[in-house]
Amino acid sequence: MYYVYILECADHSLYTGITTDVARRFKEHKEQRGGYYTSAKKAVKILYTEECSNRSSALKREALIKSWPRQKKLDLIKNKVL
Repeated sequence: MYYVYILECADHSLYTGITTDVARRFKEHKEQRGGYYTSAKKAVKILYTEECSNRSSALKREALIKSWPRQKKLDLIKNKVL
């Protein structure tokens, strides 16, 4: 099982990624081991998670969400539908 997640950074920017373990991955982001963007921007909290059946579908969903403007991502987080 894979998950797409959106987290908020200290500067209120949004980061989207995929993982098989959301808690572990968030811990990595918090410890600044989760990649350059979240190391620089400081991960604050997970705002959204979505379950995907496999890595391929998670990667496709991640790419789609990353292509969206900020407001559409916020709508997804608020409504959990899109």
